[in-house]
Amino acid sequence: MAPLTSSTYHRRRILTTKMASRACLAAAATYAASSIRTSSAFGACRSVGLSRSISSLSPSVPFVARSHYNSFQLHMSSTETAPATTSTTSPPRVKTADAQVSDDPVSIKGWVKTVRKQKTLAFVEVNDGSNLGGIQCVLTFDDVDETTLAEIDKLTTGCSVHAIGRIVESQGGKQAFELAATSLRVVGACPGETFPLAKKRHSLEYLRTIAHLRPRTNTIAAVARVRSTLAGAIHSFFQGQGFQYVQTPLITASDCEGAGEMFRVTTLNIDDVSSLVRAKDDKGKELPGVDYAEDFFGKAAFLTVSGQLGGETYACALGDVYTFGPTFRAENSQTTRHLAEFWMVEPEMAFADLTSAMDNAEAMLKSVVREVLEKCDEDLEFFIKFFDKGLKDRLQKLANKPFVRVSYREAIGYLQEEIAKDPSKWQFPEVEFGTDLATEHERWLAETKFESAVFVYNYPKKIKAFYMRDNDEDGGETVNAMDLLVPGVGELVGGSQREERLDVLIEKMKELDLNVDDYWWYLDLRRFGSVPHSGYGLGFERLVTYVCGIENIRDAIAFPRYPGNAEF
Repeated sequence: MAPLTSSTYHRRRILTTKMASRACLAAAATYAASSIRTSSAFGACRSVGLSRSISSLSPSVPFVARSHYNSFQLHMSSTETAPATTSTTSPPRVKTADAQVSDDPVSIKGWVKTVRKQKTLAFVEVNDGSNLGGIQCVLTFDDVDETTLAEIDKLTTGCSVHAIGRIVESQGGKQAFELAATSLRVVGACPGETFPLAKKRHSLEYLRTIAHLRPRTNTIAAVARVRSTLAGAIHSFFQGQGFQYVQTPLITASDCEGAGEMFRVTTLNIDDVSSLVRAKDDKGKELPGVDYAEDFFGKAAFLTVSGQLGGETYACALGDVYTFGPTFRAENSQTTRHLAEFWMVEPEMAFADLTSAMDNAEAMLKSVVREVLEKCDEDLEFFIKFFDKGLKDRLQKLANKPFVRVSYREAIGYLQEEIAKDPSKWQFPEVEFGTDLATEHERWLAETKFESAVFVYNYPKKIKAFYMRDNDEDGGETVNAMDLLVPGVGELVGGSQREERLDVLIEKMKELDLNVDDYWWYLDLRRFGSVPHSGYGLGFERLVTYVCGIENIRDAIAFPRYPGNAEF
């Protein structure tokens, strides 16, 4: 073959360029017809040194080539109207929790926790919320473009970024992997002088005042991840046991607990009291209160305190069901254990007694705690370091040790014996049959007496709800009810066998001054095919505090509602 001359090489170069251009144009036409992104045509264009837009090669074809992060796309352009936005491709996104060594570039997207700049490189810790540690992005100044160098100067704690590079084994000892970044862009700026979350550690009380930003802190983010895992584990447990998930109403005319601490729901114009129609008796005489027949629902309505009554109706048809949703209580309490809005897990089981309910509650708690131990180790280690040194041992004991079961009478006896040693150590030293156990009593039983989760069952009738079944063996002095007490929290679960006998239930409702007519549908369950059935309620936020080892229930929910606070 004859050697190439410079003129021959030049002609072949031009011919190759034209052919590549035609290939690019053909690919562009295909893209326009199918609206499918492509990069292969531009790879061909780059291989022969094309850096001009395709439209400059053939003015009659209105296409523009664009390059971004070493990936190309074709965009249709117009001589009449410019596109409002342009989309760009980037390497696939990887969550920091899933980071592994990668041969190909990946995208990391998240918020900057810290920035350290040196003479030749910068270290940027980025967290996307998927885990506690995030990932360190290392940017070597000689390996990044001018735009990235300019973006590095804009970095502040709290700003959101998109970084691209390969995940490699870390050279430092604090993390297994890091991102060798070749590109970084600031997605959303965060002025350091006004950002409320500086790098110092803030109190949980302060963080409640900025609840919209507190998920960016290590503590609240870790709580949120554990809460999410617990919720998923609860659903998995009940679904695996053949339970049906039922969604019961949030608005109700029934007071499940009979306590009267309910939020009213109304569309009446309470800003103009004079316009409210007063209730009247059969003779037309005005009564205290408003005539709720004029209200939206035609009667007084409230936010529910429990999904139990609705759950019972479906249990008496489907067998085993559970509800999992928000409930509300207008209890004027400022303790670390109470919220006005909280979530409840409430299973109901047909053809089941109290023992069945205790067995199910124990199995459920062991299952969900094991799942957290398996999936949330990093977050648990954080809670152990900063909140509860003995947290993991306590959780492992709950997951592996059988729960203790004692009657209420036995529990009272143990407490009386202990309190008699030194009554001054107790806030509530007066304990007798009929006493509603205080938190200090519950925790002593679980933490000191038994060092275990404890079921206390057969409570006095007078301190429990109307729907709980009277015990036949003691003449109805106690009811077939139970509470589960756990170390560090006290009561976590409350349940009972439900009263399935129609005549007994009606008498109990009358004793408590409940309007039987309001519960006609609930009583129908006893009229038509009544069966023994049991259930319980688990306060979900209390479970979160227990598993995380945090003290205040207001930190176990995204936006806590309590007396005097309904922000965000």
